[in-house]
Amino acid sequence: MQREEHDLIGDREVEADVYWGIHTLRALENFPLTGLPLSSHPELVVSLAAVKEAAALAHSDLATLPEEKATAIARACREIREGRLHDQFVVDVFQGGAGTSANMNANEVIANRALELMGYERGSYAALHPNDDVNRSQSTNDVYPTAAKLALYTATGRLLDAMTVLRNAFAERGGAFAKTVKLGRTQLQDAVPMTLGREFDAFALTVRDDAELIGLAAEALLEVNLGGTAIGTGLNADPGFAHLAVTHLASVSSVPVRPARDLVESTQGVGAFIRLSGALKQFALRLTKICNDLRLLASGPRAGLGEIRLPELQDGSSIMPGKVNPVIPEAVTQVCFDVVGADAAVCAAAQAGQLQLNAFEPLIVHHLLKSANRMQAACRLLAERCVEGIEADEERLRALVESSSGLATALNPVIGYQQATALARMCQATGVPVRELAAGSGLVSDEELSALLDPWRLAHPA
Repeated sequence: MQREEHDLIGDREVEADVYWGIHTLRALENFPLTGLPLSSHPELVVSLAAVKEAAALAHSDLATLPEEKATAIARACREIREGRLHDQFVVDVFQGGAGTSANMNANEVIANRALELMGYERGSYAALHPNDDVNRSQSTNDVYPTAAKLALYTATGRLLDAMTVLRNAFAERGGAFAKTVKLGRTQLQDAVPMTLGREFDAFALTVRDDAELIGLAAEALLEVNLGGTAIGTGLNADPGFAHLAVTHLASVSSVPVRPARDLVESTQGVGAFIRLSGALKQFALRLTKICNDLRLLASGPRAGLGEIRLPELQDGSSIMPGKVNPVIPEAVTQVCFDVVGADAAVCAAAQAGQLQLNAFEPLIVHHLLKSANRMQAACRLLAERCVEGIEADEERLRALVESSSGLATALNPVIGYQQATALARMCQATGVPVRELAAGSGLVSDEELSALLDPWRLAHPA
């Protein structure tokens, strides 16, 4: 069965059992781009419903909508926020119109569910209309960015929780390896001793610092332009609506949103999105470095560094028996590369806006939600399937320290740089340890050597 609906272009038949209407139907036909529906971002669907519920509650306070309509709209929105009807949010995540199709999809689904709650059939828009009632005092240009910021704040919160898990995993391994002395490296060449614990503590601090940066970026998302309508001037918004709607939105969503300082700037500007994208990109780049380090430290098991052992999770080759690969760091690195690419797309879209609106916010929002959610999954995966199970090869670490020509560095203050260089070069040429060469040279007493070349002291010179 079908029902007939009308828009400015004409009449169309819509399947009777769907909650969306003619505007959504046209968007389905116009934007078959990614195959990803709006429902692939559930936090965005929930946030759109939260905005519409806040608007209905504001109208109830102002008596600018009949109480029956406001109550039905709010109830329909609560159902969506609880997870119902998400399959009805079907428009593609990429769309023209700066998110108009997403907003209309929400208006139609909410209107038709509200009509049911009032005892009407879907499509009975004379009783409750998607635009006149659900979208009253609103425009896509304040609804969509407000919902996007809410959704991103939610996704970012989950990412920060996951980053805490990863930071704690690195810190725990740092504590476990606190007394494990190893050889540090610069430019992939032997440097001076340190502890494996310090190496993992540094990873933990990297994650913590980037979490602080992402947290600061998330704070900028709390400034919303709801009530600004088309371009930020508030045209067609009922008096008092903007303040009440934002107040209700904070209550409905449990997110401390606040009115934008300048609704015109907030409607056209995407600064908060750029800031978040940059913070996510920084974390992705630095997490890539950490994953590369883990792969290097675990390389081998015979022809590589072989200093640590990653958990063995699966066969590493269809042809080479016994091979095990660092699959978790590899997978996480691919997520990081994806986030870096997403930032490039966000930056391109951000600068492409003109005058009072950025038409490319759907791309920005899609990529930011995707990046935040994938990085959240990547952090938990790296922590739980890799870092927590890392072991140290204590014997190999000790042997590498004792055989390294880098130990000659510790003799600089006693025998000078030139003499120490000669010992280092001889160690590299002959394979004889620096300690043995120094003892045989007569340049340093056995007592001085024991003090100067003590591995623990070398790793803790301060």
